[in-house]
Amino acid sequence: MSSGGIAETMSASPAGAVWTVTCQALKRELGEATFGSWLGQAALREHGDDVCLVAATGVARDWIRRHAWRRIGELWAQNDPMGRRLDLKSRMEFDALGAPLAGAPSSVMASSAPAAATAHSTALAFTPDDTGVVEIEVDLSAPEPAKAARQQGLQERFSFETFVPGPANEFAFAVARRVASWADGHFNPVLFHGPYGFGKTHLLNALAWEAMRTAPGKRVVYLTAERFTSAFMKALQDRQTAAFKEELRTADLLLIDDVQFVAGKSSTQEELFHTLIALVEDGRRVVMTADRSPAELSEMEPRLRSHLQAGLVCGIEPADRTLRLGILERKLATLAQQGRFVPSAKPEVLQFLADRFTDSVRELEGALNTLVARVGGEIARLTLDEAQAILRPHLACNDRRVTVDQIQKAVAEHYQLKQADLISERRARAVARPRQAAMWLAKQITTRSLPDIGRRFGGRDHTTVLHAVRRIEALKADDPALQRDLDVLLRKLRG
Repeated sequence: MSSGGIAETMSASPAGAVWTVTCQALKRELGEATFGSWLGQAALREHGDDVCLVAATGVARDWIRRHAWRRIGELWAQNDPMGRRLDLKSRMEFDALGAPLAGAPSSVMASSAPAAATAHSTALAFTPDDTGVVEIEVDLSAPEPAKAARQQGLQERFSFETFVPGPANEFAFAVARRVASWADGHFNPVLFHGPYGFGKTHLLNALAWEAMRTAPGKRVVYLTAERFTSAFMKALQDRQTAAFKEELRTADLLLIDDVQFVAGKSSTQEELFHTLIALVEDGRRVVMTADRSPAELSEMEPRLRSHLQAGLVCGIEPADRTLRLGILERKLATLAQQGRFVPSAKPEVLQFLADRFTDSVRELEGALNTLVARVGGEIARLTLDEAQAILRPHLACNDRRVTVDQIQKAVAEHYQLKQADLISERRARAVARPRQAAMWLAKQITTRSLPDIGRRFGGRDHTTVLHAVRRIEALKADDPALQRDLDVLLRKLRG
């Protein structure tokens, strides 16, 4: 529906008339294009004396809140003779609650689950003030639906359907699905650990959504370790620790993300330890994530670390090339659906992204976001050179300077050779293949030309380097061992 259509539809009511005037002013101030992109699909909804602006998506709601909400409030106050308070929610939030709720500030609303899922969520509220700083409070007085809506820190886009499983994460994925189904024989607690940016938060969010959908009568509590700490410290200050404990220890499933952040905080660790013990002994379930295995969390209190180790510890490895390509294809399909274009890109562009962004899935997706933001539906026609040109500032910003000499040393060490072997005339496969890999790496992560690379490998011709690069490109698609070697070397060289 067009922005004008919305205004006309609502103008029959007093609130609709106020919104029509507000829209006219916003169009002048923001411009037709910006207004249409973010507010054009928004709709005004009334429920008794409560009025709510319902954004089409959570992304639109967040944009409105950051860039236009203060101005909308001013225009609304100037034009509404009844002085009613205007709330802001995404369509999913509004549908989950059934109607706008008085006393639930728009700024505390986050991505909410379907109605059945949110009905039994925790009462921990995360309320930004006017500066955007998040204050965490325990709210035990609000009605249950309001508590549910204010609690949600879960992200709608993180579901099992959007998670791309592969060898690096398939065991963790299977465990998460089992926990979410409330199956018997559950290990307790479960800890997912792995490097930053490889899907731990996605998996925890997906588990929460599925668990709430499967058993809407059970209480699921999700929060980050940072929010756990802040809420606990506020409860101490307000002398509400009993209420804080009650909220967490009556959860049927407690999910805590990035638990490594409690390390070194003695009182928080002690509270988390007792919460963990109380839940496990009562047969309730606990799932956490960390960036390292429990054994490596050296700053964590030994008894807490020991109890984490006593459950099921699932490692998530860095994504291999095949998984990275799968993630890119899924992400491209999502972006294409949002932008209404064909989800297609040249194989060499996707392969470049998969080979270049190996340190984090977030960085990988961010690179694809950058390309789509620049060329939109024309991404299917984007060449490799054009993609590299678009991403060059990003690559330069994130790369540390790596020399051909450093590459040779790293490859020689990895394959248990001498650096001199790589620049020698030896043609045995045990030397030739690592030499080709080193040339490929030099082409990928240095700015050296092919002739320059050849000179640093014993004065070889540029055609030899080009052959090596093409040979490695062809081999790594069908040789998982070679791909793993290249991934390890790329991560090592990039620090």
